[in-house]
Amino acid sequence: MNDAQLGLLVATPIIVVFAIALRRMGALRTTGAVAAVAASLAIAAVLFFTQ
Repeated sequence: MNDAQLGLLVATPIIVVFAIALRRMGALRTTGAVAAVAASLAIAAVLFFTQ
């Protein structure tokens, strides 16, 4: 596992937690939070497996 993959494994959960926190505070709608989580997971998966 290289440094880029390790960074993805660290950054993606932070993005997910941040989106959930914004949803709980009322700053994001549910659809926005779901879209943010889905996009970050999809991007992380593509980047992780193409590295």
